[in-house]
Amino acid sequence: MSSQPKKAANLTVRADLLEEARARKINLSQTLEVALAAELKRQREAEWLEQNKEAIEAYNRHVERDGLFSDRFRSFMRED
Repeated sequence: MSSQPKKAANLTVRADLLEEARARKINLSQTLEVALAAELKRQREAEWLEQNKEAIEAYNRHVERDGLFSDRFRSFMRED
């Protein structure tokens, strides 16, 4: 895990989930950190894709029209 400073947070969790997690000795703080980091990463990726959508589409059109720069250096080009 990260060595970043920690900060206390008050959360509400479904009672049945909390009870089972405690029975299974699940570290709630660590589990939340991992899940929260994954969700934040997913959201940042989605935002990046949205912000760069036009550039990605333009690049894809360019590749569709002109191919990749590296195409001429490939010795294993597939003939259709």
